[in-house]
Amino acid sequence: MALCKVFCLAAALILLTRESEAQANEDICGLSATNTRIVGGEAAPEGSWPWQVSLHISGESHFCGGSLINSEWVMTAAHCFQSVRNVVAFLGRQRQLGSNMNEDSQTVVQVINHPNYNPSTFNNDISLLRLERAVMFTNFIRPVCLAAASSTFHSGVDSWVTGWGNVGEDTPLPPPGDLMEVEVPVVGNRQCNCDYGVGSITGNMVCAVLRTGGKDACQGDSGGPMVSKQNGRWIQSGIVSFGIGCARPELPGVYTRVSEYQTWINSQIRSNQPGFLAYNSPGTDSDLNVTCPGLPPPPIGTPPANTLPPATTPPANTPKPVFCGRAPLNSRILEGSSVATAGEWPWMASLQKNGSHVCGGTLVAVDAVMSNAACFSGSPTPSEWTVVLGRLKQNGSNPFEVTLNVTDITLSNVGGPENLAVLRLSASATLTDYIQPICLDTGRTFTVGSACWAAGWSAGRGGEEEVLQEFQTSVVNCGNASMSDNLCTGSFTLEQGDSGGPLMCKQEDSWFQAVVLAPENNSTFATARVEGVTVHTRVSSFQSFLRQTLGTLLSPDTNANANSTSTSGGAPTCPPLLSVLHLLVLASSLRLFL
Repeated sequence: MALCKVFCLAAALILLTRESEAQANEDICGLSATNTRIVGGEAAPEGSWPWQVSLHISGESHFCGGSLINSEWVMTAAHCFQSVRNVVAFLGRQRQLGSNMNEDSQTVVQVINHPNYNPSTFNNDISLLRLERAVMFTNFIRPVCLAAASSTFHSGVDSWVTGWGNVGEDTPLPPPGDLMEVEVPVVGNRQCNCDYGVGSITGNMVCAVLRTGGKDACQGDSGGPMVSKQNGRWIQSGIVSFGIGCARPELPGVYTRVSEYQTWINSQIRSNQPGFLAYNSPGTDSDLNVTCPGLPPPPIGTPPANTLPPATTPPANTPKPVFCGRAPLNSRILEGSSVATAGEWPWMASLQKNGSHVCGGTLVAVDAVMSNAACFSGSPTPSEWTVVLGRLKQNGSNPFEVTLNVTDITLSNVGGPENLAVLRLSASATLTDYIQPICLDTGRTFTVGSACWAAGWSAGRGGEEEVLQEFQTSVVNCGNASMSDNLCTGSFTLEQGDSGGPLMCKQEDSWFQAVVLAPENNSTFATARVEGVTVHTRVSSFQSFLRQTLGTLLSPDTNANANSTSTSGGAPTCPPLLSVLHLLVLASSLRLFL
């Protein structure tokens, strides 16, 4: 009993200590003794933004900004830390050249990028940096308050962005490199989606710019803070992330929305937690009135004045059609990393026997998964198998995954070494951005040179967490082999855990599975691999079996393909020509504010 009392007392003290630390940070954050800013677009007086951090690669110049959020941690953008090492953080710095009497420099000893950061879409572009020691707060070094989860930032909210980035496109900050400040209003996410292409801007982002242009963040400002003042406190609403050009009219700067990450930040910083304050925008959000082609209506309960008539909305009891090949979180255009991100391949399934991953598979109907028959030796027993959808890591947290039981396993038998398996699930999968069916090849033409992707899980790849791996290849000429029955690609290594997974190619904005992957365990594959070519049996060879087993095969959303394209994280948007132009603009002009 006495020991129990000691533990209880210790636990209570820990909780009280953490609560008092959090309260202490709420009491001191966001205060700037020298800041009385009214207008912007000029050099900031020394000490105006005491949470501003300048990040340097050891021995080199400034490359990104950041913000001090407590005595030991700095918050910045994940895209600043894809391969950077030996980073030094300068706090209390005013200028990049010359003396800084009030500054402190610290080595960064730990970098924590958000686990779901997507370098293709910049979603979850946030990183936490731990300093080597606690800093002493002064009038020139203080933490900023962070926007709490309940915060609202309506269109027009007055905001300030600070940093040492370019003062114009291709115009570096002139000596002595004083910290710059600029005042910009928030641009609502609906308007920002219309500006960038619907689906480009997610709820994890917030935008800001003068609609007429002329004021914005720019290269070198990445990772720095966007803040707004309320009740005498400066609250950080955004982290400088990306945009097109700098200060262009009607092309807002895009920032990571800090209020979406309160839980994650507190899960990483267990003691001396940052001060979170709710920012509450007064009045009604005018962004709710914004409409453009492809933009869904506002959430129910907050209808804008010019919402489309109810007659255009399907009745609630009308089931939505199921389309295949959609991947809202996938923006694969050219080469990517070998490690996939959450939702990138939303049809991927992990086939598990008695709780352990055995093979990959793909969701091909709301209640069916396709895989390789070789994964099921003898007479398979469905009750021994489960299917996990929405999974990214075999070891670690997967917040979007769903596990379903298998009620039936049907194997094809066409006489060749490759056969298919179709697993019937115990329930229909609920489709989300992370769980979607893929389209099946029913005799499409995959031209030589077309880019295709394979994905799968195998032990020993993807680090300790065994993250889903992806491999890019391209279609090559099959020589004497029949192109109607086979698809030939450049060779890539498959392991047992990859078996059953897809080789998938994108056509007309929808993803099609051309092949079910099989280990290279026969002489045909071995010979082909030596020559740098792998011969795959096409899914279209199994059309009769698939139609008999699945019934009607799913089709892509031809209306969406004809009228719009789906970009990262959202709904169909623009006509094909505009989509192509949009991608060309992004490829040539999109900049991270590095």
